Amino acid sequence: MDAFTLEGKHVRLEPLSPTHVEGLAAASAADPSLYKWSTVPQGADAVARYVDTALAGTTLAFATVRVSDDAVIGSTRFFDFESWRWPAGHARHSLSTPDVCEIGYTWLTKSAIRTAANTEAKLLMLTHAFEGLNLLRVCLHTDARNEQSRAAMERIGAKFEGILRSHRMASDFIPRDSARYSIVAAEWPAVKRGLEERLGK
Repeated sequence: MDAFTLEGKHVRLEPLSPTHVEGLAAASAADPSLYKWSTVPQGADAVARYVDTALAGTTLAFATVRVSDDAVIGSTRFFDFESWRWPAGHARHSLSTPDVCEIGYTWLTKSAIRTAANTEAKLLMLTHAFEGLNLLRVCLHTDARNEQSRAAMERIGAKFEGILRSHRMASDFIPRDSARYSIVAAEWPAVKRGLEERLGK
């Protein structure tokens, strides 16, 4: 899929590029202790590799930029797109968009924590997912030990589905149990209203 920008009142999600390396390095360096359960690159070289890896994969990766001062405050992405094999004659058979995806690799710098940044970024991404791409489902995972991230997913209206055992490599290099959450298309109107209320829209 072609790159695009998603813009809100508080944050702008720009297609991730090497031009964001310096800003991302500064953002992640503000307080590395925030990323105990997430793999967030530290230093310009690590961030450059992070960007290269994101751009080499089948993802839609973004730099999260604060609108008020154009500061790069983090990153997020769509990934793990799936297209199902719909039979000929089905309404979705001829669609060129995927059916489901995941949102993840989300992190913010210290100054953006407990601001509108994450809520608005999720609103922008989920609106694009359900209203732009007409997805049926968006999935989110986090380390099962990451209570803060799990609470954040529940606050936006994602439903807990269970624990996937030894699902991915953890940031501390052990097999990670992942807490799995999702939002399906039928739930999106209510989730959207909740996000807009949290943003005071």
